[in-house]
Amino acid sequence: MSTQTKFHSADFDKTPPTFASTLPDRLVHRGVEKEDTRAAYSVERKHPVHFVDLPSNAVSVTVGGLAPGGRSNRHRHTYETILYVLEGRGYSMIEDRKIEWEPGDALYIPVWAWHHHVNADAEKPARYLACENAPMLQNLGRLAIREEEK
Repeated sequence: MSTQTKFHSADFDKTPPTFASTLPDRLVHRGVEKEDTRAAYSVERKHPVHFVDLPSNAVSVTVGGLAPGGRSNRHRHTYETILYVLEGRGYSMIEDRKIEWEPGDALYIPVWAWHHHVNADAEKPARYLACENAPMLQNLGRLAIREEEK
Protein backbone atom coordinates (compact mmCIF):
# COMPACT_ATOMS: atom_id res chain seq x y z
CA MET A 1 0.00 0.00 0.00
CA SER A 2 1.29 3.43 -0.97
CA THR A 3 2.08 5.94 1.75
CA GLN A 4 2.45 8.78 -0.75
CA THR A 5 0.54 11.93 0.13
CA LYS A 6 -2.33 12.76 -2.22
CA PHE A 7 -2.99 16.44 -2.87
CA HIS A 8 -6.13 18.09 -4.23
CA SER A 9 -7.09 21.51 -5.52
CA ALA A 10 -7.21 23.18 -2.09
CA ASP A 11 -3.61 22.18 -1.38
CA PHE A 12 -1.87 24.51 -3.83
CA ASP A 13 -0.41 26.51 -0.93
CA LYS A 14 1.46 23.37 0.14
CA THR A 15 3.67 23.52 -2.96
CA PRO A 16 7.23 23.74 -1.62
CA PRO A 17 9.30 26.82 -2.54
CA THR A 18 12.41 24.73 -3.29
CA PHE A 19 13.21 21.36 -4.79
CA ALA A 20 16.01 18.90 -4.06
CA SER A 21 17.33 17.16 -7.14
CA THR A 22 18.07 13.44 -6.90
CA LEU A 23 20.41 11.91 -9.46
CA PRO A 24 19.43 8.30 -10.23
CA ASP A 25 22.08 5.59 -10.52
CA ARG A 26 21.16 4.75 -14.10
CA LEU A 27 21.60 7.56 -16.63
CA VAL A 28 22.34 5.54 -19.78
CA HIS A 29 20.89 2.49 -21.50
CA ARG A 30 23.50 1.20 -23.89
CA GLY A 31 22.68 -1.02 -26.85
CA VAL A 32 18.92 -0.51 -26.74
CA GLU A 33 18.31 -2.46 -29.94
CA LYS A 34 20.74 -5.25 -29.02
CA GLU A 35 18.49 -6.50 -26.21
CA ASP A 36 15.25 -8.37 -26.83
CA THR A 37 13.89 -8.60 -23.31
CA ARG A 38 10.22 -8.22 -24.23
CA ALA A 39 9.90 -10.42 -27.29
CA ALA A 40 6.28 -11.34 -26.48
CA TYR A 41 5.28 -7.65 -26.66
CA SER A 42 6.82 -7.39 -30.14
CA VAL A 43 5.18 -10.60 -31.35
CA GLU A 44 1.76 -9.47 -30.12
CA ARG A 45 2.10 -6.16 -31.96
CA LYS A 46 3.54 -7.77 -35.11
CA HIS A 47 6.63 -5.55 -35.19
CA PRO A 48 9.80 -5.18 -33.10
CA VAL A 49 9.67 -2.83 -30.10
CA HIS A 50 12.79 -2.10 -28.05
CA PHE A 51 12.19 -0.39 -24.70
CA VAL A 52 14.55 2.31 -23.46
CA ASP A 53 15.07 1.39 -19.81
CA LEU A 54 15.76 4.65 -17.98
CA PRO A 55 14.16 6.02 -14.78
CA SER A 56 11.83 8.60 -16.34
CA ASN A 57 8.56 8.99 -14.46
CA ALA A 58 6.89 11.04 -17.17
CA VAL A 59 8.06 9.87 -20.61
CA SER A 60 8.68 6.48 -22.17
CA VAL A 61 10.84 5.95 -25.24
CA THR A 62 10.89 2.93 -27.52
CA VAL A 63 12.61 2.12 -30.80
CA GLY A 64 10.12 0.44 -33.09
CA GLY A 65 10.42 -1.12 -36.46
CA LEU A 66 8.40 -2.45 -39.33
CA ALA A 67 9.52 -5.29 -41.56
CA PRO A 68 9.62 -4.63 -45.31
CA GLY A 69 5.99 -4.28 -46.37
CA GLY A 70 4.89 -4.74 -42.74
CA ARG A 71 2.34 -2.95 -40.61
CA SER A 72 1.43 -2.54 -36.97
CA ASN A 73 -1.89 -3.51 -35.43
CA ARG A 74 -4.60 -0.86 -35.43
CA HIS A 75 -4.82 0.48 -31.88
CA ARG A 76 -5.47 3.52 -29.71
CA HIS A 77 -4.38 4.69 -26.27
CA THR A 78 -4.98 7.40 -23.70
CA TYR A 79 -1.43 8.72 -23.92
CA GLU A 80 0.11 11.02 -26.51
CA THR A 81 2.81 9.76 -28.86
CA ILE A 82 5.38 11.52 -30.99
CA LEU A 83 7.12 9.31 -33.56
CA TYR A 84 10.42 10.31 -35.13
CA VAL A 85 11.26 8.33 -38.27
CA LEU A 86 14.85 7.04 -38.29
CA GLU A 87 14.75 5.06 -41.53
CA GLY A 88 12.29 3.77 -44.12
CA ARG A 89 9.33 5.20 -45.94
CA GLY A 90 5.70 4.56 -45.28
CA TYR A 91 2.56 6.01 -43.84
CA SER A 92 0.41 6.06 -40.75
CA MET A 93 -3.36 6.02 -40.71
CA ILE A 94 -4.51 8.28 -37.88
CA GLU A 95 -8.28 7.93 -37.73
CA ASP A 96 -9.19 8.55 -41.41
CA ARG A 97 -6.07 10.58 -42.31
CA LYS A 98 -3.16 9.06 -44.21
CA ILE A 99 0.12 10.66 -43.13
CA GLU A 100 3.11 9.71 -45.30
CA TRP A 101 6.54 9.73 -43.65
CA GLU A 102 10.24 9.32 -44.38
CA PRO A 103 13.48 9.68 -42.39
CA GLY A 104 13.63 12.92 -40.42
CA ASP A 105 9.84 13.32 -40.17
CA ALA A 106 8.01 13.49 -36.84
CA LEU A 107 4.36 12.52 -36.36
CA TYR A 108 1.93 13.27 -33.56
CA ILE A 109 -0.56 10.61 -32.46
CA PRO A 110 -3.34 12.27 -30.44
CA VAL A 111 -4.96 10.73 -27.38
CA TRP A 112 -7.45 7.92 -28.16
CA ALA A 113 -7.10 8.21 -31.96
CA TRP A 114 -7.25 4.89 -33.82
CA HIS A 115 -4.01 4.44 -35.76
CA HIS A 116 -1.58 2.02 -37.37
CA HIS A 117 1.72 2.30 -39.23
CA VAL A 118 2.69 0.80 -42.59
CA ASN A 119 6.13 0.32 -44.15
CA ALA A 120 5.54 1.10 -47.85
CA ASP A 121 8.93 -0.33 -48.88
CA ALA A 122 8.77 -4.02 -49.75
CA GLU A 123 12.57 -4.42 -49.49
CA LYS A 124 13.85 -2.29 -46.59
CA PRO A 125 12.78 -2.12 -42.93
CA ALA A 126 11.51 1.03 -41.27
CA ARG A 127 12.60 2.25 -37.80
CA TYR A 128 11.25 4.98 -35.57
CA LEU A 129 11.66 6.44 -32.12
CA ALA A 130 8.40 6.68 -30.13
CA CYS A 131 8.09 9.08 -27.18
CA GLU A 132 4.98 8.74 -25.02
CA ASN A 133 3.66 10.21 -21.78
CA ALA A 134 2.28 6.87 -20.54
CA PRO A 135 4.43 6.71 -17.36
CA MET A 136 3.13 10.08 -16.23
CA LEU A 137 -0.46 8.92 -16.65
CA GLN A 138 0.27 5.60 -14.94
CA ASN A 139 1.79 7.47 -11.99
CA LEU A 140 -1.32 9.64 -11.77
CA GLY A 141 -3.55 6.63 -11.22
CA ARG A 142 -3.46 4.03 -14.00
CA LEU A 143 -4.85 6.31 -16.69
CA ALA A 144 -2.69 4.85 -19.46
CA ILE A 145 -4.95 2.51 -21.43
CA ARG A 146 -4.25 0.79 -24.75
CA GLU A 147 -6.82 -0.95 -26.91
CA GLU A 148 -5.98 -3.20 -29.86
CA GLU A 149 -8.52 -3.75 -32.59
CA LYS A 150 -9.29 -7.44 -32.85
